[in-house]
Amino acid sequence: MNYELFIAKRIIAGKKYKSSISSPIIKIAITAIALGIIIMLIAVATGAGLQYKIRDKMAGFKGHIQIVNYDNNNSDVSTTPIDKNQEFYPKFDNILGIKNVQVFANKGGILRTKTDFEGIIFKGVSTDYDWSFFEEYLVEGKVPNFNQPRTREVLLSETVVNRLHLKLNDTILATFLKTTMSKLPSNKKYIVSGIYNTGFAQFDNNVMIGDIREVQKLNKWTENEVGGFEVLLDDFDEIEAKGNEVYYQIGATLNRKTIVDAYPNVFEWIKLFDNNVWFIIAIMIVIAGINMITALLVLILERVQMIGILKALGSNNTSIRKIFLYNASYLILKGLFWGNIIGLSIIGIQYFFKVISLNPETYYVTTMPVYISVTAIILLNLGTLLLCFLMLILPSYIITKIEPSRSIKFA
Repeated sequence: MNYELFIAKRIIAGKKYKSSISSPIIKIAITAIALGIIIMLIAVATGAGLQYKIRDKMAGFKGHIQIVNYDNNNSDVSTTPIDKNQEFYPKFDNILGIKNVQVFANKGGILRTKTDFEGIIFKGVSTDYDWSFFEEYLVEGKVPNFNQPRTREVLLSETVVNRLHLKLNDTILATFLKTTMSKLPSNKKYIVSGIYNTGFAQFDNNVMIGDIREVQKLNKWTENEVGGFEVLLDDFDEIEAKGNEVYYQIGATLNRKTIVDAYPNVFEWIKLFDNNVWFIIAIMIVIAGINMITALLVLILERVQMIGILKALGSNNTSIRKIFLYNASYLILKGLFWGNIIGLSIIGIQYFFKVISLNPETYYVTTMPVYISVTAIILLNLGTLLLCFLMLILPSYIITKIEPSRSIKFA
């Protein structure tokens, strides 16, 4: 029988324990543990949520990896065509983890109404395009249908639609400059078939999605000439490795760009979230540990007579220390229990009801995204329990300084 655990349970269950002088301090310690795990859960959920949401949005507009010509890889506008008939298209046979390979071609232009105009990048795509990203952020209408000889349907962002005072199914006039300075601009009419809003202002402000055949006609390209290829991956964390594999599978005249390479500032910025999260976790564990040390010392000093009696009956210092460490572990677990309940509830409310909103120009999202895995929850709880427990071991040595002869006489 584990008599240390038995005595610890009796102490916890006793009425005197709940109404003792140490009761307020114990409640403060439990509250500190609960608040600590709440803040840690929220920090991890929001940090991971922002990272995943921002990188998913960028991949939705640009793909995880782009295959382009060397001579136009720094421009959003496709200037030199690539032959669509490549060994890696429509599928990389030798590379695992690739979700889709899709063609694209970009053309710079201006959308005009009677009173306003907006500069846009017309992104032409084909029937192989993965629409799942834009379907998620579709506000009105539908994605264009490319299964017809000509498609004048386009997707526009809610931002551009509002600026130009347009609505769904309106016809919009687009002007595109010719590649040769001597030629007049081309004017084309398109129908707004769908309106999207991703909250990513950098792209929402100027990206129009339509048929790649329109871009090919504007550039005088053949149907087998495209601006490049977008590669979508199953796992973003493998983007660097898969990018290198893709590079060795494409021709010598082609280059591959990952979105991490194309937008280093954005990804350096979101990496800082990890540092902030680790800092918050460290601070919360230290605060919780200090509160638990205080509670443990109060519990020990409040039961000096009991410690003296146990020593007189033959208990050694290690056994008595175990009693109080069991007691402290119970308090930590109680704080963790309530902290998890409250913390996960707050995360759930934000996930389903989008209570907290953000400025999309700063954070690239309109509402605070949250994401947390079961693994993260388990690691946070185990880490907090273990570190707080380790912090209590040294203060528990105060028990070795208590002498039975002096403590029992005050009983």
